[in-house]
Amino acid sequence: MKTVKVRNIEIGAGIPKICVPIVGTTKEEILEAARKINETTADVVEWRVDWYEDIFDFDKTKETMAALRKALGDTPILFTFRTSKEGGEKAIEEDVYVKLNQMAAETELIDLVDVEAFTGDEAVKAVVETAHLHNVKVVASNHDFHKTPSQDEIVSRLCKMQELGADIPKIAVMPQNKKDVLTLLSATEEMVREHASRPIITMSMAGTGVISRLCGEVFGSALTFGAVGKASAPGQMGASELRTVLTLLHESL
Repeated sequence: MKTVKVRNIEIGAGIPKICVPIVGTTKEEILEAARKINETTADVVEWRVDWYEDIFDFDKTKETMAALRKALGDTPILFTFRTSKEGGEKAIEEDVYVKLNQMAAETELIDLVDVEAFTGDEAVKAVVETAHLHNVKVVASNHDFHKTPSQDEIVSRLCKMQELGADIPKIAVMPQNKKDVLTLLSATEEMVREHASRPIITMSMAGTGVISRLCGEVFGSALTFGAVGKASAPGQMGASELRTVLTLLHESL
């Protein structure tokens, strides 16, 4: 399996990498969050731009992006507009969503861009193509905040993301019970063993699924999300505690 190199971070090798979200609504809040993250050992920062109040003014967005790039130094930035239909803060038309992600990649101020895999095949391919032209990696994602699909369905969705050209397929699902967490972990193991040619990210959300954020190195998920301040999804642990657990598990394997 090939790994994904972004700046000085290699996703898919060794201990799962820790991604910390920024969910500030103003430029000042975003840069303050970046300063706090710089005091941690975060590997990647996800800028959740659906929280940003000026996201539909691209001149302001680019200005904030440049300031964030400067503030974070060599820490990779993942640009993510999470749509309301997948748990995000804002609704957005498909053509605007595609253009926004393309414009972000074209600045080359970011290292990765998230595109929701079920936006539509042509939309996803358009973002992938533009991103790759500018050496930006693509995370294709899918979030189900209501349930955990079957193991076969989870594997099928991850395979589709891979077929669409994503560098890193990602799925997050909501467990209704403990067995659902096992379904997600079994799907992760099957995907890595049978189908994956690149790193994948999987997680089971909320408190019930928190174990899935910790055991990626065992089952095959290459990156996990931890919070510094405000979390962006149910079940996120603090990044420092997450680092401790991941390291302990790594040293025991």
